[in-house]
Amino acid sequence: MFNEWYARDISRKVTKAFRTRNENGAHYGAYAPLGYRKDPEQVGHLLVDEETKWIIEKIFALAVQGAGAAKITHILATEQIPTPSWLNFQRYGTFAHVYEAQPEGKRYEWTIAQVKKILQDENYIGNSVHNKQTNVSFKSKKKIRKPKSEWWKVEGTHEAIISKADFERVQQHIASRRRNRKDGTRQIFAGLVKCADCGWSLAFGTNQRKKAPYSYYHCSKNGQGLRQCSMHYIRYDVLYNFVLSRLQYWINAVHQDEQAILDRLSKSTMTEQAAASKRAAQEKRRAEKRLTELDNLLAKIYEDRVNEKITERNFSMLSQKYQQEQEELEKKIEALTSQLASTKEQEDGINKWVELIKQFSSPTELTADMLNTLIEKILVHEATKDEDGNRVQEIEIIYRFVGKID
Repeated sequence: MFNEWYARDISRKVTKAFRTRNENGAHYGAYAPLGYRKDPEQVGHLLVDEETKWIIEKIFALAVQGAGAAKITHILATEQIPTPSWLNFQRYGTFAHVYEAQPEGKRYEWTIAQVKKILQDENYIGNSVHNKQTNVSFKSKKKIRKPKSEWWKVEGTHEAIISKADFERVQQHIASRRRNRKDGTRQIFAGLVKCADCGWSLAFGTNQRKKAPYSYYHCSKNGQGLRQCSMHYIRYDVLYNFVLSRLQYWINAVHQDEQAILDRLSKSTMTEQAAASKRAAQEKRRAEKRLTELDNLLAKIYEDRVNEKITERNFSMLSQKYQQEQEELEKKIEALTSQLASTKEQEDGINKWVELIKQFSSPTELTADMLNTLIEKILVHEATKDEDGNRVQEIEIIYRFVGKID
């Protein structure tokens, strides 16, 4: 019984030590993640590996363009890009039993699981995530996976390889992967078409009652007996032709005069963002100035208290007031900094989007790859009637990196 108490106590202390270490963002795995290397001067710190980071950048670039894990795996193997285990074998001599007497192709045998793990790994945006698994108990070495709510995440522990914007887009793409329908066909708009009012995905259906069956979309929050939103009905062929016409317009425009489109989008972005960025920068400067003033005020009242110029009660009241204001200002400065950074990312996104556009030329039909590469989402509004009784319906296309530009 005493031995068990002792083992439990040691286990608790070890767990606490690991948590303290991990909360500081340290990485203590046997190997650094692909794209990184261990810092020889600081235990637990990761440095970007200039020799292999291009592999991570390639994987995420393919995912941003709409490629799934299976397609990315095929591309990596076809282009003979070495796997993480082969790279570790080359550098450290580990995994020798895996590659001994094996053909050369073994070193390029990527798996879908490897690619999926990389695409969901927050290490690549500079975060450290720990406590993903634990032992069943201090008596057993068997590992169990812990729920995501119990993971420990520390942000900004090392240099990022992938931008947060690209990482989030990939996660959205993973969450809305296209799935085959019951008849074996694949719906190219799946995960992209949303209700403009409630934000839910539009459900796909087919009307078989008429001699000429047709497909359509409707708000899924209106269906399933919920009736919590209006129908937002739109025929598939109408949506298809509209989206195709807009993509044809932008693709042709970029191929005819790329610089003109860059200038046009940049001007639009600057016009919309310039005023907001100016206000944010001014607010940030005012907040930083006030933060400096508060530091001086706290130093002054501390001196006054030491010299007994103010009472303990007044000192406590003022210091608490100033410290609370400091915390609020620090949060405000952080939010404004993020806002200004997102504006810069949007400007950079224009060049990214134009580069994606250039992959396509004079399309005559839509494909899932084209849609997921160029479009983030499509918002369908409820149809209305104009003065002549004609049906009018607004469709908003939100493009990747640049937003709404039509």
